[in-house]
Order: sequence, then C-alpha cells, then structure tokens
Amino acid sequence: MAPDAPAAGDLKTADGKPLKAALAAAEARARRRAFLLVLPLLAFVVMTFVAPIGQMLLRSIHDPRFVVHRDVESGTKTPIMVELRGWFDKNPQGTEPDEAAYAALVSDLIQLSELKAQGNVGTRINYELAGTKSLISSTTRKAPKMEPPFKEAVLDADQDWADPLLWQVMRGASSAYTGNFYLAALDRTRDADGNIVQVDEDRRLYVGNYGKTLALSAFITLACLILGYPVAHLLATLPLRHSNLLMIFVLLPFWTSLLVRTTSWIVLLQSQGVVNDTLVAASIVADDSRIQMIYNQTGTIVAMVHILLPFMVLPLYSVMRPINPTYVRAARSLGATSWTAFRRIYVPQTVPGMGAGGLLVFILAVGYYITPALVGGASGQLFSNFIAFHMQKSLNWSLAAALAALLLAGILLLYWLYDRLIGIDNLKLG
Repeated sequence: MAPDAPAAGDLKTADGKPLKAALAAAEARARRRAFLLVLPLLAFVVMTFVAPIGQMLLRSIHDPRFVVHRDVESGTKTPIMVELRGWFDKNPQGTEPDEAAYAALVSDLIQLSELKAQGNVGTRINYELAGTKSLISSTTRKAPKMEPPFKEAVLDADQDWADPLLWQVMRGASSAYTGNFYLAALDRTRDADGNIVQVDEDRRLYVGNYGKTLALSAFITLACLILGYPVAHLLATLPLRHSNLLMIFVLLPFWTSLLVRTTSWIVLLQSQGVVNDTLVAASIVADDSRIQMIYNQTGTIVAMVHILLPFMVLPLYSVMRPINPTYVRAARSLGATSWTAFRRIYVPQTVPGMGAGGLLVFILAVGYYITPALVGGASGQLFSNFIAFHMQKSLNWSLAAALAALLLAGILLLYWLYDRLIGIDNLKLG
C-alpha cells in the first residue's frame, strides 16, 4: 500500500522553509520588482498628467485674490477685505448695504492702498462684473481721505457703488472657493438676489460653441472614417511590397510640421488660391463669385480632416490586416453577394478599429487649437480657442480652467459611452 502523500503545509524547500511561505515571499519580491520597474513611468505620469489636471480642477473653483494678498517679493500672505467679509458673514443674502457695510469697505480699501493690492482685487471682481477694476482702483485712491458718513462719501466718489449686483459679486468673491466660474462657463450668472440666471443673449458664448465643437468633431470623425476605411482596406489587402509603399504616403504628414500643413491649406483655399483659380479656369464658378473656403467652418473641417485622417487609417489597418480573407470567400461560396459578405462578415470584424480610430480622432478634434485658430476665422473657432483666449489674453485662468474641465467631462463621458456600447477591452490601436 502506497504511503500517504504529505500535506501541502508539510512541504518544505531545500533550506527548510515551508513551501507555501517561500512561494508567497517569491511572489511578493516579484511584485515589488515589477513596481520598481514601472515607478519612474508612474512618477512621470503623475507629474505631467495627474498633477496638472488636479491643479486645473482646483483653479476652476479657487481664486483667493479677494481674501488674501500675496507679496511677490517676500512671498508673505496678508488677509484682506476682512471687514467687508465680516459684514457679509453677519448679514444674509439680499441685505441692502448700510453704513456699517460702507465703513467696512472704506477700511478695507485703505488697507488695499497700503498694500497696493487694489489691482488684484479689482481684477477678481472684474471677471464677473465688467468695469469694476477701474471703479475699485479709483475709489481706493480716495479712500484714505474719506470721513463719516462713509456711505455718502463712497457714493459721492462713484454712484456705481450703489449697484446691488456689485455687492452680490463681492459677496460671492468673499470666499476663496466658488462655483461662479462654472456658471460663467455655462453662460449663467447670479443676479443681485443671488439667484442663478442666464446671461444676456449677446453674451452667451460658451454653451453654443461647446455644442458646435462636439458637432464639428463628430462630423470630422465621420468624414475621416468614410475616407480612411477604403484606404485602410486597400493597405490591408494589397501585397506587402505595395502596401508598404502606400503606408509611406499615409505616414508622410507626420514628417511635416503641423504649422506648415495648416498654412498650406490657407494657400490652397483662399479666394485667390489654387482651388478657386482651378474652378475659375474650368468655368465652374465665375471670377467674381469665388467660393469662400477659408476663415470659416469649411476651412476648419477640410484642414482638420486632412490632418487627422492618418489617426483613423492606422487603427483600421491594424485591425484589417489580420482578418483572414477566406471568411469572405466562404460567405460568397455559400450564396452571399459581395456586398452582403462585406457588410455581415468583414465589417463587424473591423468594429474595434473603427471605434478606436473614431475615439482617437474625436478626442483630438475636440481639443485642437492651432488649426481652427489659423483657418477657422470667427465662425470656425472651437471650444479650445476660448480656453486659449482666457489663458493668454484675458488672463482669467479660473474661467479657462472651468472651460477645460467641461471639455474633460465631455471626453470622459464619450469614453464611458464607448465602454458601454463597444467595450474598452475591444479597443485596438495597433
């Protein structure tokens, strides 16, 4: 009779350690080694991707310039507008400013004059109510000479201080954390009573452009799919020596500067450009009726389709190349027409490539900046151009961050929808 096999817990290694503990220790060492290998990449991703996004999201709700003054040279931080913020804390929303409120305002303006901080405070309020920067600066210069009754003195300096909307904006800015930048990004604001309302129709810029950006990006993605699918199919079915040659032409745009490619379209599409000259020479259009194809949405679409087309072709090609051509031939031998075999056998196998290419092109199109800025004109500007404007021109970084956060939310929603409809596991980029 065979002897009983030893229990798993009784097995030991050559050095006398329990086998189970030795295996667990070996797995732990392997995990630590793998973690150390990817640690530099993880640190790089955190520093260049996660941290900037986190800072952007914080900036979109945080602007402390009304509550804290930071000295640039020494780096010291001084609380400001303390008296007025105290009055706001004691009086509920909608309370009409009284003598105590104006006395607190004058006291704080005198402090701003001493710290030379009226510019930052004025800029912060000016983000939500245009024209207040000059109002705060001019009143700050007069504040040291003001005497009671302060309400009368302040209103004598400028009657705009009687505007209840100004006091509502200052109340909102009295907290370093605010959601007002998201309201502005959604074409909303707060009225004098603190209620959320739409801005005037001539100031509604962002929601409409956000929808236009998504629609144009979807159209560009569809155009890239229509143009790129036959190209990818040709590359996948040709003999390797021919497909490699054609692949060079697909990759050729990557070897050319994006700026050069964009400005080339300006030369081609302008009123006196190559395309219009060709149409006039062929008598398709009259010389005095040249087609406006640049500095509008047409120019943006044409240029962006050309630039983003390789990003659609490559994922499609990577999926089409491994497809066995005998599948389609088998379907045709069983009685299916060429179109039916292509539609029901070939196309479903390319769905992961279509999804990956569409997702990649759409995300790139939504965030494109240079091409719409150069060829789009006023009507061809995308959402990213507003973000760039507030970052570079108006210097309203909090509003720019809020706009960018909305753009990020749209991309994440698209990613979620892709995962629900197709499955992120089926994403194939190469």
